Amino acid sequence: MGLDIHIGTNNHEELYSAEYYDEKNGYFNKHSLSRTFCNFMCRQNVVGHEPELDQIGKITGVDILPIYELESYPEEEGLEFFIETAESEEERQRILGKAEEDKAKLQGNIDQVIKTITELIEKLNSIDNLPSLLLPTNYDSLNNQEYFADFKVDKGQGYIDNNFGQDLRNFNRFLEFAKERGTTTIWFNYG
Repeated sequence: MGLDIHIGTNNHEELYSAEYYDEKNGYFNKHSLSRTFCNFMCRQNVVGHEPELDQIGKITGVDILPIYELESYPEEEGLEFFIETAESEEERQRILGKAEEDKAKLQGNIDQVIKTITELIEKLNSIDNLPSLLLPTNYDSLNNQEYFADFKVDKGQGYIDNNFGQDLRNFNRFLEFAKERGTTTIWFNYG
């Protein structure tokens, strides 16, 4: 088992209904993000060089901050742990205040995230050699030559063996699906 990335929404119960999980609709294959995408998002805390997402932002000229901000939403379980282990009431209040601030910062972010992902897809569609433009790494947990190659081709099965292009297109399809169903705020959670 490994770490997976999931997309949290402000209307989770309505969005993830029985219809969503009905295999005939194929939402899993259309919306899933691969474990490699999870590792890609975690690179900021793993590598000693500039993470690939930052490099891609520079290569394309797209502001990738809205994507990184998706990681800042405080999940209830993690928040409870920090509150329980706080050493003082002052520290608990600081933790709660920071959590509320982080939630407020993401409020209504879906349009900005759609814009960012759409821009990335448009710009990356015109780049044929993305793997060769990325810095070499001593910690290639993404398999850069495979993951970033053939951007326009869906290589995986909605989760297994997705390449970067497929992950971004799946993410974009999910965002559009969610927005059509009233989602206004999204974030990443890991598990």
